[in-house]
Amino acid sequence: MLTAEELIEFEDDIAKCFNDGEIKAPVHLYNGNEEELIKIFKDVKEEDWVFCTWRSHYQCLLKGVPKEELKQAILAGRSIGLCFPEYNVYSSGIVAGAIPIALGAALALKRRNTRAKVWCFVGDMGSEHGQFFEAAKYAKYNNLPIRFIIEDNGLSVCTDTRKTWGTTALTFENIEDSMIYYYKYDGTKWPHAGGGTRVQF
Repeated sequence: MLTAEELIEFEDDIAKCFNDGEIKAPVHLYNGNEEELIKIFKDVKEEDWVFCTWRSHYQCLLKGVPKEELKQAILAGRSIGLCFPEYNVYSSGIVAGAIPIALGAALALKRRNTRAKVWCFVGDMGSEHGQFFEAAKYAKYNNLPIRFIIEDNGLSVCTDTRKTWGTTALTFENIEDSMIYYYKYDGTKWPHAGGGTRVQF
């Protein structure tokens, strides 16, 4: 298992590559949730499936994708759509786009009677989408082997998620559910996209 320091070092390196103009496509960098993800991935098995949002570098690393292989994919412009079938890890640049795919994978795993499980990571705004509610409801009623991880950095792109909905608490913020794990983190080290120096339009 990688350490928090190794995860941070990786993102710092990607930020430098982006700011130096080596990456011609958008990147979305993590910061501030290293320990939380390390804790989650202690329960993720090799045979499990991981589905992510456009911000997925840490999940890829913690699922076992080698650092250099991941870096080369990012340098090639695939940061927001990283997919490594050999490691059972997939991400989507579409808001909440991975949710129905993760649900389908969980249904398939149940029908095959395997021990594998699905871990679906969504952002705070993604968790407020209708398809999240439908997927969580279907997964619960059908007892599917899936766990949804809601990562709350308080923002939908650059907009305050709670102000958008006119609320002080999100739907799953104070809910205890065995299929849903919610956590907050401060990810303000990096802007929504990029490495903080070079601007990309």
